[in-house]
Amino acid sequence: MRTEFDVVVIGGGINGAGIARDLAGRGLSVLLCEQNDLASHTSSASTKLIHGGLRYLEHFEFGLVRKALQEREVLLCTAPHIMWPLRFVMPHDNGMRPAWMIRLGLFLYDHLAKRKILFGSQTINLQSNPAGQALQPKYKTGFVYSDGWVDDARLVVLNALDAHERGATILTQTTCVDANRTKDYWQITLQPCVGVTQQGSEKVARPIQIKARALVNAAGPWAAKFLQENAHRAETRSLRLVKGSHLVVKKMFTHDMAYIFQNTDRRITFAIPYETDFTLIGTTDVEHKGDIGAAAMDVKECAYMCEQVGRYFNKVIKPADVVWSYSGVRPLLDDASGNPAAVTRDYRLDLDTAMAPLMSVWGGKITTYRKLAEQAVGMLAPYLQNDAPSWTDCAALPGGDIGIASTMSKNPVQDFETFVANTRKQFAWLPESLCLRYARTYGTRLNLMLSEASKIADLGECIAPSLYDIELKYLITYEWARCADDVLWRRTKLGLHMTTSEREAVAQWFSRKGVGEQCA
Repeated sequence: MRTEFDVVVIGGGINGAGIARDLAGRGLSVLLCEQNDLASHTSSASTKLIHGGLRYLEHFEFGLVRKALQEREVLLCTAPHIMWPLRFVMPHDNGMRPAWMIRLGLFLYDHLAKRKILFGSQTINLQSNPAGQALQPKYKTGFVYSDGWVDDARLVVLNALDAHERGATILTQTTCVDANRTKDYWQITLQPCVGVTQQGSEKVARPIQIKARALVNAAGPWAAKFLQENAHRAETRSLRLVKGSHLVVKKMFTHDMAYIFQNTDRRITFAIPYETDFTLIGTTDVEHKGDIGAAAMDVKECAYMCEQVGRYFNKVIKPADVVWSYSGVRPLLDDASGNPAAVTRDYRLDLDTAMAPLMSVWGGKITTYRKLAEQAVGMLAPYLQNDAPSWTDCAALPGGDIGIASTMSKNPVQDFETFVANTRKQFAWLPESLCLRYARTYGTRLNLMLSEASKIADLGECIAPSLYDIELKYLITYEWARCADDVLWRRTKLGLHMTTSEREAVAQWFSRKGVGEQCA
């Protein structure tokens, strides 16, 4: 591995991966360092929406909403296999916000940015619309609008993969333990994770010493801690660490729209179709004071979400119905808001050029990650003598180049449907459900994964339902998977569909292959 780089990026979440990709695409040498797995914390614990943030209008954050609305369709076109439009239904509750206020908000939402793909808002009769069947009879009118869905963890991985294929070095399970600054460069010490052998003894890896002309701190909720403890900077910004939890239950409705419910505390809760067989419900906003990496849904959060959706659905859900939950800590800019739900979701970029450049990323949301990265690199580039133009607004992410010139409609939804139809013909020997999952997960890169397969037997051992040896080897080789959790809960969500013993079989496969090392 080389030891000198133009830029070292700390943090393998969506912002760090996005910045590394943009830098590499402009011809700069880049190293991305992540202490755990890619997207292992906040960036895989979102509500998984590409959205403007309808509720932010109530806090007069028109600039943030407009910026996010503009990005929705840019992102939908770059990776239509992992992102697609989603319609949201808001039942009107007479005791909550008045109808005129909701209509005004939706009018602004429709018109703050141009739309070519997403449909505008409308009012519906819930007594005749399929969306009303899962709701209590008292809800007679609803409002429908558009946003987008994203597989958040895969979005991070694809940005890292694109960065790597453009020349970046990606190091997961590696911690930046020290960063010392001089006038011209950073002297950085990286510590690969201490592994554990199959015999239970520790494997100690040697530290890695590198130099970089610039350093980017994109450590998310660890950003302030990294500056103080590892980069030896006394000055830092104040972050509000806010935990957001989500729960997953068995499917509560059969149509493909999502719900947005108004809560009694003036927050909102989403109920979203998830992984075919489930409904995803979230989120909460709770001040987080504990270990950032150990955030988990507590009893109060679970009860709160069950209570709020219970005000709308015919079917009552209880904590015992929860089949999975996850939590993430959002690093929000401290704007002195008393209510965590009201804290801005906008971002700030700080560039210190007193010596070797130091860029720190504060706040942000998944929808604006590409714009954040473009702006960050634009600020850094002059200090790296780089004048390459911005490029990510029209560049497909790996697997997202699904268009065939003769059949492209320039509508990502239609183009993906065409891609799936062509894929089924090309791999007619694949079971239809498996073919669709491969297309959704990998896009055009399924051709790489299946390049030497022409029949089911070529997929290798079936480790667990729908999971074959060939896919696991692909994820290790190309997507930095190192253990079962990387595959079952981030690269895919197959863990939701498996029993405990089936998930254990995947872990044993990694152990047999000698790649199942975990950080001590």
